Amino acid sequence: MGAHKRPSRLSRGKTASALTLAAVGATMFLPGGVNKADASTISDRALQIAESKAGAPYQWGATGPYRFDCSGLTLYSFKHAGKQLPRTAEDQYNRTEHIPASVREPGDLVFFHRGGYVYHVGIYVGGGRILHAPHTGSVVRLEHIWTKSVWYGRVDD
Repeated sequence: MGAHKRPSRLSRGKTASALTLAAVGATMFLPGGVNKADASTISDRALQIAESKAGAPYQWGATGPYRFDCSGLTLYSFKHAGKQLPRTAEDQYNRTEHIPASVREPGDLVFFHRGGYVYHVGIYVGGGRILHAPHTGSVVRLEHIWTKSVWYGRVDD
């Protein structure tokens, strides 16, 4: 063991008190306890639902479950995660908490705009990528964000 690594109090003592267990997150030891890693937000669930629709054909005006347009995919995903969104990308933008790119997280919505007009929406997956239903002739797919003309929105839980 290197000089910079010290054994934890639990490994040094070989036993742990109830107080120590509570301090390190005893929920993992309690029946029915849930720790933070097991918790899932509506945005996390919506992203998982959208990922399950990868490959579904684009159809203008479609809201699923087998075909989608851009806002139809986000509407469907959040609805099945437990949150109602409006139908259009612009109305969805107006319903979200607007956030800067520096705090975006997987499950946040990415709104593409020209000036003040929102024309497209996708779900942020991380690494500068979105899952979206791009256009006629395409399918729900993962892509890198291709422009700087985007705004971000967070759906509250």
